[in-house]
Amino acid sequence: MSSVLRFAVAVAVFLALLLLALSNTEPVTVRLFREPVFESPLAFVVFVAFAAGVAAGLVAGAMRAARLKRSLDRMRRRARPGAPAPHGAVRDSSHAASGGAMPPDVV
Repeated sequence: MSSVLRFAVAVAVFLALLLLALSNTEPVTVRLFREPVFESPLAFVVFVAFAAGVAAGLVAGAMRAARLKRSLDRMRRRARPGAPAPHGAVRDSSHAASGGAMPPDVV
């Protein structure tokens, strides 16, 4: 039932925006620093501005997600215990801190 209601609301919003766009077809001049850049229908200009905002939001969200993923990977690497010592021996913490290399006489 929830999906049917969600679909009905989406269709209503789409139709309202479609009617709004069709009723605002007057041409507008887009200017950049007082110089006319192009002339286009108002609905198209609003749509392009909306699409640019959505794209900027998606890029910002993707960058944040990537940063959080790198941070999580870094935290997981720090929390990961070192490789197990050979034959179940307990590794000395001083050797683990130096990169896990075993002294030559133990091999």
